[in-house]
Amino acid sequence: MDLSASLSKLNASQKLLVIREAPQTVLPKLFKKWGITHLVFEKDTDAYARERDEVIQGLAREAGVEVIVVSSGRTLYDSDELVKRNGGKPTMSMAQVQHAAKELGDPARPVDAPNEIPDPGDDLDLARIGHAVPTLADVDLNSEHRTERESSYVSIMGPKNDFAVPTLSELGIPKATSEIRGGETRALSTLASILDNEEYVATFQKPNTAPTDFDPPSTTQLSPHLHFGSLSVRQFYWSVQEILEKRRKAKKSVSSIPTNLPGQLLFRDMYFGAQAALGHQFAHADGNPICRFIPWHLQSCEIDQMSPSSSSYMIDNDISQTHFLRWKNGLTGFPFIDALMRQLKHTGWIHHLGRHAVACFLTRGGCYIHWERGAQVFEEWLVDHETACNVGNWMWLSCTAFFAQFYRVYSPVAFGKKWDPEGTFVRKWVPELRAFDKKFVYEPWKASVVDQKRWGCRIEGDGRSKNAKDSKASGQPSSQGSDPYVLDLEALYRYINPSEETTTYPKPMFDFNEQRELCLQGMKHAYDVGMYGDDEKVANGDWRRIFDVEAGKEIKNGEKGKEDENGDGEDNKKEMGIKGRKRTGGQMTLDGQFGKEGRGKKMKA
Repeated sequence: MDLSASLSKLNASQKLLVIREAPQTVLPKLFKKWGITHLVFEKDTDAYARERDEVIQGLAREAGVEVIVVSSGRTLYDSDELVKRNGGKPTMSMAQVQHAAKELGDPARPVDAPNEIPDPGDDLDLARIGHAVPTLADVDLNSEHRTERESSYVSIMGPKNDFAVPTLSELGIPKATSEIRGGETRALSTLASILDNEEYVATFQKPNTAPTDFDPPSTTQLSPHLHFGSLSVRQFYWSVQEILEKRRKAKKSVSSIPTNLPGQLLFRDMYFGAQAALGHQFAHADGNPICRFIPWHLQSCEIDQMSPSSSSYMIDNDISQTHFLRWKNGLTGFPFIDALMRQLKHTGWIHHLGRHAVACFLTRGGCYIHWERGAQVFEEWLVDHETACNVGNWMWLSCTAFFAQFYRVYSPVAFGKKWDPEGTFVRKWVPELRAFDKKFVYEPWKASVVDQKRWGCRIEGDGRSKNAKDSKASGQPSSQGSDPYVLDLEALYRYINPSEETTTYPKPMFDFNEQRELCLQGMKHAYDVGMYGDDEKVANGDWRRIFDVEAGKEIKNGEKGKEDENGDGEDNKKEMGIKGRKRTGGQMTLDGQFGKEGRGKKMKA
């Protein structure tokens, strides 16, 4: 709506025209109806988008329409050019990105906004051309979010035949709970306020920003605007560069790549480059030549290339399925993890290091569940979701690609406590524990029953919704909707006085130290095997013979490790007998490796 209003400011007769139909079927009609001579669009290197755009360009040529494809709008550098300068291979490290970028030169400057736009055509009415607005797909990915019938797609021009931007009400979806709002006006205002703080911009270092800060957040929170295009990535980059250059000339301190703001944008380009090189293979483990094969629980069984979030997975055991559902709904019994997952579902955003913590916990640092399950949840909930960055980060955090120090495990207790000893973040998103003493807010199960009653919350159960039916046993089909752990956040946040009313919060769903050791031993064995997603043994199932026998013995004989005092897994290095790589730039998290090389029940995710 903000874009439409901006167009109207330039020309009162203009507005954004939103047409409800697939581009493959509607554009040929528009070419003819509106007499279109040129089609201009931005290059998109997402795998599904490449296929779509190739079809569109063919249709345009058939209609005699000239196609102009604009590059480098979404990233600092054209992703295909990065890959070309990297020898045609995926960009797997910051060093590779920087080397390729050096050959390409500085990113292009942003294009100035137009001062005027022409009048629209005389006859925009599409009522007579017919339309092919389909009914909702067999699998409505938004069905669980709809509270009313969807009405936006009843006509090619919208329910009021005015080309208006669809509203949440028309989509049958309740009002957004997130305070993050889109539009160029908001994006430019946020950017301006950030740039006003020269010290913050110049000395920004991502690993030193707190995942527990929320009002305001410790980072820029501009990623949603970069994703949706309401802020130019090049405008952001050059605005920051001007401040850095000014500081350098004044001999004032500035942070450096990869931890500074330009470094974060190059990190983003790294993932886009890897995706551009691999196409559909990048988004999945199977068939992926850069993704290490790990025998995770809940592996995918049917992959939907056009919609990864609807891909099916196999439940190899019910415990792992329970762990996944409790993780997804913020009911693991580990308050820091639960606070992050609830913040994600409620706002569509969590801090970068928060994403690190929950991803590590689900995969190699706790549940040993396939990273694709977590990536699908993030794809559904993140307002800044980019397939390239989301998938890349999940492979990084699961140590299947980009990063290999799997022994560095985030503690669900120590890591949050390091940033927020008082537990303010946990109290915000896990209000059941808001009255708990700070000594117990990260480990409420250690509080006495007397204290639990005094603070208005009993630590018991598994968080299962009341009246929920048990899910079916392994080996039986189960639908997407059978989630007994769905949490009513709105009802929970109406809980005000814990001293006057008693609620419950679940016990931890496992002993973290024991689970961590099982994960570490499993990861060590998988690394010793050295199998990747494109290995023939992955495709034909022979991996089961290798891992089912040997890995079981490896895990059984694993010794329990020491407590991880710092929460980031550094203390596990020696006991695993692994030679680690030197961290770069004084990093305290997994970011420190920038620049270093390197089946049963079927479910719908």
